Amino acid sequence: MLGYTFRDRALLQQALRHASWCNEQPATDKRLEDNERLEFLGDAVLDLVVGHRLMTRYPQLAEGELSVTRAQVVSEAGLSDVAGQLGLGQYLMLGKGEEKSGGRTKPSILADAFEAILAAVYLDGGFASASDMVERLLAQRIETVEFKGFYDFKTRLQETAQARLKATPTYRVVSELGPDHDKRFVVAVTIATDEWARAVGKSKKEAEQMAAAEAHFRLEGSDAGVRPKK
Repeated sequence: MLGYTFRDRALLQQALRHASWCNEQPATDKRLEDNERLEFLGDAVLDLVVGHRLMTRYPQLAEGELSVTRAQVVSEAGLSDVAGQLGLGQYLMLGKGEEKSGGRTKPSILADAFEAILAAVYLDGGFASASDMVERLLAQRIETVEFKGFYDFKTRLQETAQARLKATPTYRVVSELGPDHDKRFVVAVTIATDEWARAVGKSKKEAEQMAAAEAHFRLEGSDAGVRPKK
């Protein structure tokens, strides 16, 4: 299904182990690690592969446009859709409670599992194998990504946040990077009491828009509309 054969199948098994399953195992099996660390690594690999692909596929896009476009491609909704098409849900190891609550079809769990599997491929076969898998499985999303309304995400996020969370997003500059002549601003966006995204921009305005874009895609694809940034 993945188009890849593992040499170390233990990596694939770990990628499919949800924390809820590990928490229910006997003390003698507590050494079995869940997929959260692999998810962390897979997220980084995914950003690199998709970012590189977008740069070569769309040379006309500026830095900010590339950031927003990548956020669309790797959104939770998009990754869970790909995972669903592959049928990954049936292979997940879930705890009894998560199983009963429909965990095999939850977008957040499917997207996390996809990222964990990508990390497993990267560790088992190297960057080339991971890159090949991403380009095959996400090719359609990369080719059909929407380029409209790049810089209207603050408005779109505000509308979505009001509708789903009954709260208004707020933005703050977390830090400033680089010399005065080439400064970068790191901006975080918070909804209610939760931070949903951070982004870097050449100006405060650009950083706010990039953070709003990431938060918007995360909020749109979240379970019940509530899944702030980890």
